[in-house]
Amino acid sequence: MERDAVPYLPRGVRLHFDAVRDAWVLLAPERAISLDPVGHAVLSEIDGTRSFGAIADALAAAYDASPDQIESDAAGFLRALRDRRFLEVR
Repeated sequence: MERDAVPYLPRGVRLHFDAVRDAWVLLAPERAISLDPVGHAVLSEIDGTRSFGAIADALAAAYDASPDQIESDAAGFLRALRDRRFLEVR
């Protein structure tokens, strides 16, 4: 994913806290993905206005991690979501 790409959740897709499972999930029509803490951290930063680079920089600062490592891991995760139509990019 390019640093200037702006990821966003398409219509009908949202983050949701499932109280029964005590876990965050990504919901889409007739589909759901359970999220681990890292997946939730990445998706909670997506607001449809900030670029992928800005999101990666914010996560690197928040978790005191290497920006390159955050970018690499987050890009793979977001690409997989985009391939499954849980995420779109402008």
